[in-house]
Amino acid sequence: MRRAIREGARPVSAIIVLGIIAALVGGYILDQQRLRFPWEGKPFVLKAEFSTAQAVTPGQGQTVRVSGVRIGDISKVELKDGRAIISMDVDPKYKKLVHRDATALMRPKTGLKDIFIELKPGSKSEPVVKENFIIPLANTLPDVNPDEILSSLDTDTRDYLSLLVNGAGQGLEKRGKDLQEVFRRFEPTHRDLARVTEKVALRRKNLRRLIHSLNELNGELASKGKELTQVVGASSEVFGAFASEQTNVSRAVAALPGTLKETTKALGKVQTLADVLGPAVTTLRPAVRKLDTANKALIPLAKEGTPLLRDQIRPFVRTARPLVRSLRPAAANLAKVTPDLTSSFKVLNSLFNLLGHNPNGREGPGAANRDEGYLYWIAWLQHNGSSVFSASDANGTFRPVTLAGTCGTLKQTADAEPPLGMLLAPALLDPSVCDF
Repeated sequence: MRRAIREGARPVSAIIVLGIIAALVGGYILDQQRLRFPWEGKPFVLKAEFSTAQAVTPGQGQTVRVSGVRIGDISKVELKDGRAIISMDVDPKYKKLVHRDATALMRPKTGLKDIFIELKPGSKSEPVVKENFIIPLANTLPDVNPDEILSSLDTDTRDYLSLLVNGAGQGLEKRGKDLQEVFRRFEPTHRDLARVTEKVALRRKNLRRLIHSLNELNGELASKGKELTQVVGASSEVFGAFASEQTNVSRAVAALPGTLKETTKALGKVQTLADVLGPAVTTLRPAVRKLDTANKALIPLAKEGTPLLRDQIRPFVRTARPLVRSLRPAAANLAKVTPDLTSSFKVLNSLFNLLGHNPNGREGPGAANRDEGYLYWIAWLQHNGSSVFSASDANGTFRPVTLAGTCGTLKQTADAEPPLGMLLAPALLDPSVCDF
């Protein structure tokens, strides 16, 4: 057994290697034939409308390209409302490449009509298309056969074109490389011309609209001749007024630098205010954010206070208005007197402060050497006065007074002071007291 295995190992290994090579070659061939393997994922289906699908054969390796790079294959062709609908299977990694303004051009690789679709993804400003989106007929162009071009020419033109082609063939005999070099050098110019042509095509609609608008504008202007005359006349007067104010305009222009300088200073101060106001506003943000909560909390107070304001305070204010109006003159006079009253009260306040001043107080340090104020001595004087005038009768308290003197002196005093003479009259008229 082992000997048989040993002898057959080499042929078996060769068969295995050949099987692996065959599998790799087969996988490569299938990949080149656009066969999708299960692990590649589901393709993104995109459709396009064409006026004709001539020479388009799905499943024959006809591709979809962007700038010469393959992004998918042509998978299906169907007829709908007289138009050819070509389905394209785009690789999943390119599904976000195509936009709504994309264009599709059917082009042949060779003269054998090996067709592929040249796709321009569109501008990024437009949204990305979704699956099964159909590029409209206005954004597609089919392949044009040379016989279609020739059939549109008359007989003479075809003869002249034949002579031209034959002459070009004779002139370019054995100089194909030179012509190829010319085309190669012409490629940048051709690219720039293509860009210009594309921009002109984009502007065609705008130019058509502009020309239409200018036509309408010219029509309206033609129908408004009188108004235009008035406008021109008014404009002439306005420009004449501007011309007459040339001196003032020059002065304004001369003062403009100073004005701009002051404006710059003011803006600088405003910037300082903004720098200070910014932190303040930031600090006030919490309070402002809580205003809604505070307003909601005030709603019960407002509901409770509204009847009070309406039924009590407002009638009281209406009733008090006549009294307030009558108090206005008195208030005006009081306002005039108020400065004098203020001065008087200041003087009285100083007097009361002087009367009540007591430096050392009744108690505490220095009480033994205290200097009593005027209120103390006034009370003391009243107390002593009461003790002095302690005698009283029905007319009140009085103090007995003793007068001493000779009868002549008392008589002279009584004659000089009649009120005092009435008091001294009993003693002067008594013979036992004074004997004149």
